[in-house]
Amino acid sequence: MSRPQPLSGFPELLPRQRIVEQQVVDHLRRAFELHGFANLQTRAVEPMDQLLRKGETSKEVYVLRRLQADERDTSDAELGLHFDLTVPFARYVLEHAGKLNFPFRRYQIQPVWRGERPQGGRYREFWQADIDIVDQGQLPAHYEVEVALVVADALKDLPIPKVRMHVNNRKLSQGFYQGLGIADTEEALRIVDKLDKIGPDATAKLLVDGVDATPEQAEACLKLAAIRTEDASFVDEIRALGVADPLLDEGLAELAAVVEAAATAAPGFVVADMKIARGLDYYTGTVYEVFIEGEEHLGSVCSGGRYDTLASDGKNTYPGVGLSIGVSRLLVPLLQAGRLDATREVPTCVLVALANEDERTEATALAQRLRARGIPAQVSPSAAKFGKQIKFADKRGIPFVLFTNEEGTQMKDIRSGDQVTVDVDAWIPPEEDLHPRIVSA
Repeated sequence: MSRPQPLSGFPELLPRQRIVEQQVVDHLRRAFELHGFANLQTRAVEPMDQLLRKGETSKEVYVLRRLQADERDTSDAELGLHFDLTVPFARYVLEHAGKLNFPFRRYQIQPVWRGERPQGGRYREFWQADIDIVDQGQLPAHYEVEVALVVADALKDLPIPKVRMHVNNRKLSQGFYQGLGIADTEEALRIVDKLDKIGPDATAKLLVDGVDATPEQAEACLKLAAIRTEDASFVDEIRALGVADPLLDEGLAELAAVVEAAATAAPGFVVADMKIARGLDYYTGTVYEVFIEGEEHLGSVCSGGRYDTLASDGKNTYPGVGLSIGVSRLLVPLLQAGRLDATREVPTCVLVALANEDERTEATALAQRLRARGIPAQVSPSAAKFGKQIKFADKRGIPFVLFTNEEGTQMKDIRSGDQVTVDVDAWIPPEEDLHPRIVSA
């Protein structure tokens, strides 16, 4: 068998990197649960009509097909892997609405699949951590502030570079475009959403070609997109552009409320940024994108928004607001660049050494006594020379080696060389050594 080649867009982590990822996921889970979010897991596949009913996503969906399927069996032909966790959640709400209590708060941490061109920070298989709040009929606006603060809490204690949340409101942008006289405001939003990727000149040309905007209208759209403030002063800057529309007024008021409330609760975290558009059609109000400061080229590491009609069966509507942290997009570039690491590559805190194979049963019993008190331990794989067993532990970052000699049971810290006689049922390692820790470069 020839040496296998990696598949582009499907990152696989080494053990130390995986420890970092697991600890970040555990941290996010605890943060979400502290805010009262219940955990869900939805299936990996959804009907294609559900996946494609909102937004320009058809090129991104991986279609499900059995290799040996009978030509007459088309049961899998209408299924695809989910490309986010919001659309499956909306389906879940509709399917189980009678068993849920509203407002309903949930979090999900699962892989998703997206058939796009792999590049820095973008993958075909990746992990997302989502929170959403949905209600029945009406969703109070204060939840649009709350989800932003949940993410601020979830990210603030992670050993990652500084991040900031950029917010806008779809009503604001669409109302501005309507006030200019642009008919296809949703397409205009999708075009402006590409501004950072293609630049202002190409964006203006797309607006002219794609939505029949005049050069003056395109210039006004770019002036709007250039407005960015850390407080509600964006309202006056937009008013100064001389565009009026009732939907614009509504969006201005809603965004100002979010920015002002967030500035009080999480100073410096939220910035109003009029170029944030979010290309998916299902967003209807506040939209969010979180960027690593100085690493904006990686794209947003967290995004989302309000959606009023995504979960609707024609009779009942369940509006919601949510945010999705791109766990892989956030971590994989930092891991690959060596900016995040774990203190060791295994959970093991103590290696129980073997003088000879006849002692394996006793060594296993010692390890079990440590485990019974929550101390991760494993027995040496072989009764090699003691120096080789030390090397085995050192290579994996295991800090302590336990062994017995004529002086009794000894615990050796292989980093400092310190060695003490211990009572296995009472010895406790330093807190920082009990489990691997995340370290940042």
